[in-house]
Amino acid sequence: MLIARYAKIVLCLVLAAFCLIVTFDNITDYGTNYLFMQHVLSMDTTFPGNALMYRAITNPMLWQIFYALIIAAEGMTGVLFLAGAIRLFQVRDAPAEIFNQAKVYAIAACVLGFLVWFFGFMVVAGEWFAMWQSATWNGQEAAFRFYVAVLGVLIFVNQPDGELPGFVPPPRVTPRRRRTDKAKAQET
Repeated sequence: MLIARYAKIVLCLVLAAFCLIVTFDNITDYGTNYLFMQHVLSMDTTFPGNALMYRAITNPMLWQIFYALIIAAEGMTGVLFLAGAIRLFQVRDAPAEIFNQAKVYAIAACVLGFLVWFFGFMVVAGEWFAMWQSATWNGQEAAFRFYVAVLGVLIFVNQPDGELPGFVPPPRVTPRRRRTDKAKAQET
């Protein structure tokens, strides 16, 4: 169905917009989210006296590096979603095999987005740095919304697309066999 193909393209475009706006916001409002990184990594708002404090990172240079990596990964996710949408649009009327093969950028975007918001925010920040203990600097709920949306799109985009109605495959051409010298000699 052509509508399913357009739906996959639109969902990739929407996630591209989301990721690129998040990236833009993190760059233009650097200080706000830098504070978030500082508090999460330093673990200064977790439960007092918790046994996990040995994991805290209090070096501002490392805060900057972690934040730059997150911004870069969010931006790359947005670019991959955009590239995926463009590629899918280019082959929207193509045979199913070509359309299904063109999903590579969209699938890569989904995987990277899942790594950013699930692995980065839930595993690393949430569990390793005990972000879940902070009443003020806890981004797990927002991250959950993001990675569930990405997973939903991944499941939908990854569904195989069939041939479009009215598609007639090109006739199969069988290669002509070459006559050998022996066959030529027998003909004469």
